[in-house]
Amino acid sequence: MPNDAMPDLDTAPAYVLAAAIGEGRLSAREACEAAIRRIERLDGAINAVVVRDFERARAQAAQRDAQLACGERLPLLGVPMTVKESLDVAGLPTTWGLPQLRDFRPKDDAVAVARLKAAGAVILGKTNVPPSLADWQSTNPIYGRTVNPRDAARSPGGSSGGAAAAVASGMVPLECGSDIGGSIRVPAAFCGVFGHKPSFGLVPHRGHGFPGTDGAQTELAVIGPLARTAVDLDIALGVIAGPDIEAAAAYRLALPAPRPTRLAGCRLLALDTHPRARTDSIIREAIAGLCGDAARAGAEVVRETALLPDLDAAHDRYLAMLGAIMTRGAPNVPHVISAHEWFLLLDQQMRLRRQWQTLFERFDAVMTPAFGSLAYPHVDAPDMRTSTLIIDGEPTVYGHQLAWPGVATFPGLPATAVPIGTTAAALPIGVQVIGAYLHDRTTIAVAGHLHALRAS
Repeated sequence: MPNDAMPDLDTAPAYVLAAAIGEGRLSAREACEAAIRRIERLDGAINAVVVRDFERARAQAAQRDAQLACGERLPLLGVPMTVKESLDVAGLPTTWGLPQLRDFRPKDDAVAVARLKAAGAVILGKTNVPPSLADWQSTNPIYGRTVNPRDAARSPGGSSGGAAAAVASGMVPLECGSDIGGSIRVPAAFCGVFGHKPSFGLVPHRGHGFPGTDGAQTELAVIGPLARTAVDLDIALGVIAGPDIEAAAAYRLALPAPRPTRLAGCRLLALDTHPRARTDSIIREAIAGLCGDAARAGAEVVRETALLPDLDAAHDRYLAMLGAIMTRGAPNVPHVISAHEWFLLLDQQMRLRRQWQTLFERFDAVMTPAFGSLAYPHVDAPDMRTSTLIIDGEPTVYGHQLAWPGVATFPGLPATAVPIGTTAAALPIGVQVIGAYLHDRTTIAVAGHLHALRAS
């Protein structure tokens, strides 16, 4: 695109909009109004942006134009975006989809939200979630159901389902979600966009705690971006990552540069089966095709290795830790695990991370399914233990699909969801790229290379 051209406001990624605004080809107010029009035009059928804050967004946009006039240049200057409903935005509801929290209004922004604003982003509102963020759908008693922009009869994923739907439909170029059980990666895969689960602890969690429990960092849980390009993921991660106030007095973030600068020479391990979860043949065939394309592009692609940790044992430990976390703050919770059992899980978690570290001395990244199925038809009142999904024509237990997200979640590794194609019915196919701890820029870069390979 020529440097003096106006970007297509309906399709331009965040980095293109920020460049156009920074160069004076576009105003923040114009970008904001275009996004508002898109939401008003598109969201009635999707129901993704369930909390709208348009007047304050217009004021933010005016402020961004004033900043630009004063010579400020920021990485997201004037970029319109939304954030997940569970992230605190001062003055807006944070309900986690629970009726009893309908009237809760935080006084302060979450750290991630504050950093996005400080980087120049304009926050238009908040996107839908399931109750307590505990489903791969985004339906709750307060806001209703969000549908997949590619097929309204199917889930957009969860719990950052409204986020992925808003990006995939073109309403906004950038979103901020959270992930503990695939809540960024699954919606990204279902809707055909990019999503990044950062390394554990990389992005401060303050302002994203279940109301009443926002103190200690929640183990496993992370906050991360969703976008239509890998470039935008990298920019947004650079904005929101880094130590919180107390640690920032002594520490500075310096993430390693991506290991491979191109696909040629990249060392990839590709997995398509898990001992605890079925994987649809469509996804396995897509991974096989991608492996072939990557190998022809000069990558080293390996399908098995003795260095792979025991995924079966790791999954049991992940479920034990996740069960304790997900009941935190809930009333009348029965005994889950003892403190000694919790510390044992932490020991096992760290040993697992060291095993992965050894594997990543041999490989740059690991590619796996983000989820074992494509976006599935809406399931009313799902139960993780008894509800089923149909995979290759056979029912499989709903909750078993925690296995694929858990590969990266339990050891706290970075993982980037990347769209790699669509089915004959135009349903997106996505995979996740997992990397060594704190090598987030590597997984984002590899995801970008793989996407470009399939898009070419």
